[in-house]
Amino acid sequence: MHPALRRDRPRRLRRGARNACLSRCGTDRARQRGDRARRAGRVTVIGSRPVRLLAALAIGLAAGSLVEGRAAVVLGAILQPVGALWLDALTMTVVPLVFGLLVTGVASASREAAAGSTTLRALLFFALLLTGACIAAAALAETLLRWWPVQPGALGAAAAGALPGTGKAAEWYHSIIPANPIQAAADMAMVPLVVFALFLGFALARLDKDAAESLLRPLRTLVAAMLVIVEWVLAAGPFGIAALAFGAGSRLGAGVVGTLGQYVAVVVACCLAATALAYLWVAVAGRTSPLRFARAALPVQAVALGTQSSLASLPVMVEAAGRLGVAPEAGGIVLPLAVSLFRAASAAANVAVAVYLAHVGGVPPGIGALALAALVAVPVSLGAVGLPAQVSFFATIAPVCIAIGAPVSALPLLLAIEALPDLFRTLGNVTNDLAVACIVGRRAGARDEETAPAPGN
Repeated sequence: MHPALRRDRPRRLRRGARNACLSRCGTDRARQRGDRARRAGRVTVIGSRPVRLLAALAIGLAAGSLVEGRAAVVLGAILQPVGALWLDALTMTVVPLVFGLLVTGVASASREAAAGSTTLRALLFFALLLTGACIAAAALAETLLRWWPVQPGALGAAAAGALPGTGKAAEWYHSIIPANPIQAAADMAMVPLVVFALFLGFALARLDKDAAESLLRPLRTLVAAMLVIVEWVLAAGPFGIAALAFGAGSRLGAGVVGTLGQYVAVVVACCLAATALAYLWVAVAGRTSPLRFARAALPVQAVALGTQSSLASLPVMVEAAGRLGVAPEAGGIVLPLAVSLFRAASAAANVAVAVYLAHVGGVPPGIGALALAALVAVPVSLGAVGLPAQVSFFATIAPVCIAIGAPVSALPLLLAIEALPDLFRTLGNVTNDLAVACIVGRRAGARDEETAPAPGN
């Protein structure tokens, strides 16, 4: 070996060992990030499950439309129980999941509200704006479906078996406060169950933290266990959705495609209405020009549509809030809280889905049922924090459907085509997040200026 190479050999060995170590460390860090993402439900192949669900829907509808005669009867007899069992497995998680989410979410939000005036104002505006968006969505969806009616039973067997509604109109008040919360849970009576969960959550927030945690900890464990079960059920989702879609396709043929297209149009319209309301809130409560707000919100909306994630839009929202004159301290509190809790367009879309399914099930809601749908959707939306998209779709819409007597058995078919409405949900959510930051932040800034001591004092 050349003497120069011999002298340089230890150095080259050390460099190679260092590079190998760095490579292993980088691989380990990447593996750890991947493990954390999997544990949080954020698999790297985003959209793989929606693609599988959509493919299952298309295969089921096509098979149901094309298969005829005795083969259709035999396949229907086999697939109908498969779809029904899969739907029952998904439905069995609704009551414990919604109850646990509401109690823990309300207790946590109440404690956060007690921690500061800005947080309290933000939560109050969240509730007000969510209620306004849900009421507007209920009115718009009902108007559209009156003008553009859907045929009752348009989703075939998937719309069968509507759950009971809220009872006789003269006895409506009996369905608000549960005389027996356990019985309400057993009957899947969502209105009294939601009311009881709200009372329990607010009461736990008033207790000593250690005493409250003795009940909140088991409820969080219950929610985590329910989410695991839902993930198991959704893993078999392509089989369940294909089985349900086969029944719908065999009854309606290609006409079911038009029905699903109508559903997408109605939900997207309600999401856009919730987005438009953000400009109204900013003008009235935030005293900001809608045109100025639109210019600031445009980059946020572009990121939201590109990423389909409110969380990914947060850094751009912070910059936009600064351009709108939001106090940095207030924006730093309100925007992360809004991304976590405040999903105005999603809540509005949930109401629209429930109204649509009520029409499909042949039970068009009256004014009272529309108001009830909006009032149930608000706390359920606030409670379902941090759930994966497919899980939150069922967990937040099923209670609204059950409250007004709309069938939930068609929800799996609608879940398979949720990708397009979800774009507009995200668009409306981030626009309203920025709007509420503008309202609360500018008010907080104005209040600080009023209370600040005059120069020289």
